[in-house]
Amino acid sequence: MPNIIDDFLLPLWLSFGLAEPWISWFNNGISLVIFIGTILIIAALSATALRALIHRIVKNTKTTWDDRLEDAHFFLRLSRLIPAVSAYLLIPLFLLVDAGTTIFIRRLVAAYIGVMSAHIAGAFLDGIHLIYLNEAPEIAKRRPIKGYIQLIKVFLYLVGGILGITVILNVSPLGILSGLGAMSAVLLLVFKDSILGFVSSMQLSSNDMIRIGDWIEMENYNADGFVIDVNLHSVKVRNWDNTITSIPIYGLISGSFKNWRGMSESEGRRIKRSLHLDMRSVRFLTSEEIEKLAKIPLLAEYMRTKIEEITAYNRELNISEQDYVSGRRLTNLGTYRAYTELYLRNLPDTAKNLTNMVRYLQPDEKGLQMELYLFCADKVWVNYERIQADILDHLLAIMPYFGLRVFQNPSGNDVQLIAENLKGLGNRSL
Repeated sequence: MPNIIDDFLLPLWLSFGLAEPWISWFNNGISLVIFIGTILIIAALSATALRALIHRIVKNTKTTWDDRLEDAHFFLRLSRLIPAVSAYLLIPLFLLVDAGTTIFIRRLVAAYIGVMSAHIAGAFLDGIHLIYLNEAPEIAKRRPIKGYIQLIKVFLYLVGGILGITVILNVSPLGILSGLGAMSAVLLLVFKDSILGFVSSMQLSSNDMIRIGDWIEMENYNADGFVIDVNLHSVKVRNWDNTITSIPIYGLISGSFKNWRGMSESEGRRIKRSLHLDMRSVRFLTSEEIEKLAKIPLLAEYMRTKIEEITAYNRELNISEQDYVSGRRLTNLGTYRAYTELYLRNLPDTAKNLTNMVRYLQPDEKGLQMELYLFCADKVWVNYERIQADILDHLLAIMPYFGLRVFQNPSGNDVQLIAENLKGLGNRSL
C-alpha cells in the first residue's frame, strides 16, 4: 500500500524520468528520514516543553498529590510514551504498511508501548505510596504498604513483559502462559523470596508487629536500631553505629526480635541496676549514727516514725535496749534501703505512675545485691543514661555514710597493698 510520501513524490520522480526501482529507493529513504525526524521532534518537545508545562501546572496547584506523582517520575515516564504512540500512529503514513520490515518495526513499537505502560503504572503506584506516606504518616508507620506496592509492580512488569513478547512474536498470550504453567516449579523457585516476603509482610502488617521508626533488636542479624524501610523482601535497620542491616522480612516471622515500641509509647523507660554490698559491713546503728542520719531531710520523717515503732514494740515486750537479739533495732542496711527508696521516689526524672522499688536479690559470692527497679520519665537515650549514671553515682558515694561497703573482687592494687603490708610486717619483725 503506498504511503503519503509516495503519493506526493511519485509525479515528481516521473517528471525526471527515473526508473521504477530508483523511485522506490528514493521514496523509502525520504519517508524513513522524515518519519525519524518527526519522531525526534515529538520526543524533544515532550521532553522539554511538555515536561516544563506539566511541572509548572503541578507547582501551581494547591493539591499535593500531583507533586508526589511528579516525585515518583510518573509524568516523566508518561512523556516518554508520547513519542512511541506517535510512532505507532504515524507508521502507516510514512512507511509501507505491507512491508515485512514495517510490520516488525510496528510490533517493536507496540511491545515498547506495552512495557512502558507497565513502567508508567509502576511509577503511578510509587506516587500512591508517596501520597500515603505524606497524607497519613502515622498510619503509614503502623501499616506500611511498600511490600504490596512492590508485589503489584512485579505482577505488572510480568504482564507487560509477556504482552511485549507475544506482540513481537505474533503469538497468543495463552501459549506463553501455558508454557509458564509448565515452568511453575521453576517460577516458584525464582520468586521464592518474593512469595515468602509477601506472606510475611501481610503477617507483620496484620499483627502490627513492626512499623517504620520502631527500635528493634535482633541478635541473629546483629541488628539494633531504628527501622528505616520495609519492602517486599527485607527490612532495613539503621544501627546505633549508623551501619545499615538488611533483614529478610520472613526472618522476622521465623525468628524472634525485640521491639522497643512499647517502651517508647509508655510513660517511662525502665532502669534496672544492682548494687553489690559487702555483707560483712551490715550491722546495727549506734545512737550517734541514728542521730546523725535523722538530720537528713529525706530520712527525718522515716527515722522518727521508725524509732517510735521500734520503741513501742520493745517496750511492749519488755526488751531492754542492750538486748540486740530479742528486740528490734535499726540497721545501716535497712536505713540505706529506706533512703534509696525515698531518694528515687522524689527524683523529678522518675515516672511516678510506674513501679518504683528497691529490693534484695539472692545473696551470692559477690555479696548482697540491692536492685533498683524504677522507670525514667525521659526516654531519650542520652538523657536516660545520664539520669541512670547520676543515681548510681550518688548511691555509691553516700554508701560509706551509712557504714556500708560495696563488694568488689580484689584487683591488682589490692594485691599490691596486701604485699606491701606483709612486707612492712616482715620488716618490723626483723
